[in-house]
Amino acid sequence: MDSTILAEVTGNIATVGYGLATLGPGIGIGLLVAKTQESVARQPEVAGQLRINMFIGMALVEALGLIGLVAGLMF
Repeated sequence: MDSTILAEVTGNIATVGYGLATLGPGIGIGLLVAKTQESVARQPEVAGQLRINMFIGMALVEALGLIGLVAGLMF
């Protein structure tokens, strides 16, 4: 009986933990896109370079989210 209760609590904690882990990449991408748009509005001539850097940054931020998912599934 105790092992069933422990398994249920562990599963619920893991779900809440992954939900909290998605906040970081979500906030990171939001800030990244907002600052890129602000920079393009100030200097439109560098829009191409900023877009490339934004996509690289988005890939790195999303990688953190995927690492959090895999860590949650492994442990």
